[in-house]
Amino acid sequence: WFECEVEVPYEAVAMNFVINYYEHYDNNGGADFKAPLFLPASAPSLDAWQAGLAEALRQREVARRSEAARAAEERERRAEEKKRRAQELVKAVERRKVRHVLFTQPEVVPAGGEVTVHYCPRDTPLAGRQQLYLMGGWNRWSHRRSFGPIAMHPPGEGGEHWQATVQVPKDAFKMDFVFADVPGGEGVYDNRGGFDYHLPVEGSPIREQPLHICHIAVEMAPIAKVGGLGDVVTALGRAVQEQGHLVEVVLPRYDFFTHSPVLKDQLRFETEFEWGGTRVYVTTAVVENLRVFFIEPRNGFFATPTVYGRYDDEVRFDFFCKAALEFLLKTGRQPDILHCHDWSTAHVAAAYWRDYHPYGLHKPRVVFTIHNLNYGQKKIGEAAHACQKFTTVSPTYAFEVGANPVIAPHAHKFLGIRNGIDPELWSPEENPFLPQGYGPENVVEGKKAARQALRQRLGLTTWNDKFIVAVVSRLTGQKGVPLIKHAAFRTLDRGGQFVLLGSAPDPRVQADFDALAGQMGGQDAAFCFKYDEPLSHLIYAAADMVVVPSMFEPCGLTQMIAMRYGSVPIVRHTGGLRDTVFDVDFDKERAAWELYGSSDWRRDGIDATNGFAFTGTDAPALDYALNRAIDAWYNDRAWFQGLQRRVMEQDWSWNRPAIDYIELYFS
Repeated sequence: WFECEVEVPYEAVAMNFVINYYEHYDNNGGADFKAPLFLPASAPSLDAWQAGLAEALRQREVARRSEAARAAEERERRAEEKKRRAQELVKAVERRKVRHVLFTQPEVVPAGGEVTVHYCPRDTPLAGRQQLYLMGGWNRWSHRRSFGPIAMHPPGEGGEHWQATVQVPKDAFKMDFVFADVPGGEGVYDNRGGFDYHLPVEGSPIREQPLHICHIAVEMAPIAKVGGLGDVVTALGRAVQEQGHLVEVVLPRYDFFTHSPVLKDQLRFETEFEWGGTRVYVTTAVVENLRVFFIEPRNGFFATPTVYGRYDDEVRFDFFCKAALEFLLKTGRQPDILHCHDWSTAHVAAAYWRDYHPYGLHKPRVVFTIHNLNYGQKKIGEAAHACQKFTTVSPTYAFEVGANPVIAPHAHKFLGIRNGIDPELWSPEENPFLPQGYGPENVVEGKKAARQALRQRLGLTTWNDKFIVAVVSRLTGQKGVPLIKHAAFRTLDRGGQFVLLGSAPDPRVQADFDALAGQMGGQDAAFCFKYDEPLSHLIYAAADMVVVPSMFEPCGLTQMIAMRYGSVPIVRHTGGLRDTVFDVDFDKERAAWELYGSSDWRRDGIDATNGFAFTGTDAPALDYALNRAIDAWYNDRAWFQGLQRRVMEQDWSWNRPAIDYIELYFS
C-alpha cells in the first residue's frame, strides 16, 4: 500500500483522482477514481453548508465583476487620457507650424481689442515680394465685417516679419485671413494651401457652432466593409464626431444585414416615401457611435449578398445616391457637408446641385474623396467638377495623380489628407491575440514573447532568436510582387526569418508563391496564403521589420499598423508611404517638421525618423533599405530597440486627419 495526504477544500463534495508512476497511469479503466466526502465538522447541516457555499460563490462573483468593471474603467480612462494627449500634441504641432510663418501680439486674439499680425513670407508663395497685403474676415468668413486689404509694414533691418494691425469685433470667435502681393484681383496669394489662416478669438459672447456632416457611401466598417473605403467612413466619422461635430451616414440596406450581429435587434423604422418608381423605406441604427440611415428600395436593387459584383452596380449606386438626397430633402435635414466617396457615390455631387439644391436642400456643400483612381474615372471627373473640395488619401499620392486628366482641370480644389488607423483595434497593450501585452516601455520583452508564440505556431526554429522580416499584403502587381519575393531571399541570406501573410487574386501569381513556399518553407520561412486577422496581430507584434515595397500606394495602412506594434517599416517612398515613413539616414529634417513642427531638428534635439526607405523599383533599391535595417539590428541592437520604442510612441491615428478634414469642411 502507498499512501499520501491531500488537503481538501472546504467546498469539495467529492474527490476525483488518478495514480501514476512516470508515464504509467492507473485511471480506473478510464473512469477515474472517485471518493465521496463527509460534511465538514463545522457545518450544522447540508442545507446550511450549501447555502454557505452559494453565498461565498456569490461574493466571489460580485468581487470579480466589480474588479473587472474597475479595470475596464481604468483602461478606458487611460485610453481617453492618451487620446487627449495625442490630440493636444496635434494642435500644438499645428500651432508651431503656423508660428514658423506668423505670430500675433497679443498671442491670444482678444474680442473687441486690437491684434498685430507678424508674417514671415520666407517659406511661402510670397517669398521675395516687395509689397504684401493682409485681408480677411471673422467667424469663418460669415461675419458682416471684414478687413483689408491692409498694406503691411516691411521688416526692419535684419528682420523677416511684415506686420499689420487689425481691430477685432466684440462678437468674433475666429479670425480668418490670407496674404497677397496685390490689394485684390490677379496676383500671388498665401491662403495656407486652400485652408486659409484661422486664429481663435477669446472673449466673444458667441461660440462656433458644430458642423453637421453626412457621409453618403456604399461601404461602412464593420457592417459593409470591402476595402479601405469602409474603414475611412467609420473611423473618420467617429474622429470628427469626437471633436464635437454631428456626423451621420447614409448607406444602402443590403440583404446580408439580416445576419449582421452588429445590427441585430437594432434597426428602427425612420420613414418611407415614393421615389424613382418604387417605394423606399428608411431604417436607422447606431453603428460605432454613428447614426446610420439605411436606404431600402422595394425594387430589389440591394437585395444582394455582397456590396459589389452585380452587372448593374453603376445603375444601382446612382439610384442610391439620388434616393439618399431625396431622403434628406423629404425629412428636412440640412447638413453643412455632404461627403461622398469614390465612383460609387460620385453621382451625389452633380445630382445635388442639379436636382436638389434649387428645390429646398439648399445648405450643404459637397466634399468628395478618391480612394481608388483605378475605377470609374468618368464619374470621378464629374464629381471633381461639381464638388467644392475633393481629396485623396495622402498628400504625396495627390501630387502623383495631380496630372491625371480627370483631376488636373480642378487642381485648385484638390488636396491629399492621409488616412489613419484605429489605435484601439490595433493595440499591443490590450490584445487577446498576443501572449503578452506591451507598450513602448517594455517593447523588447513584449516582442520577444510574440516571436516565441509566432515561431511555435508556424513551426519556425527558435535557435539563436533570429530577426523576423514580415510582409502582410495582397499579392498583386501594385504591391511589388517581385520585390516581396526578393525580400524573402535576402532575409534568409542575411540570417533572418521571413513570414508572409496574404494571397493573390491572380492564380498565376498564387502559383508562383505556392512554389516559393515549397522551396523556402521550413524552419526559417512561413507562408500563410489567406487573411487571418488574429494571426496578423501576432505577426505585426513578432516582426522586427515589415516590408512594404509597393509600386504605388494611395495611403497604406500596413506601415502604420507595424509602427503601432514596434515593428520598423521598410518601404518604397511612394504615396502615403512617403508621408508616414521617414528614413533614419536622410529624413531627419522632414520628420521633425511633419511630426513635431520643428524647423531645426539639431537645435531642438528631435529625431522623429521611423524607418528605412528606397525609391527605385528593382532589387538593388530594396537591398539599399533592407540591408541598412538588418545591419542596424546586427551592429547596434540597443539603437534598433530604441527605434522600435520611438515608432510605437508616434501617433498615426485619425487625430491629425480629423482636424485636417474639419478645416476642409469649414473652408
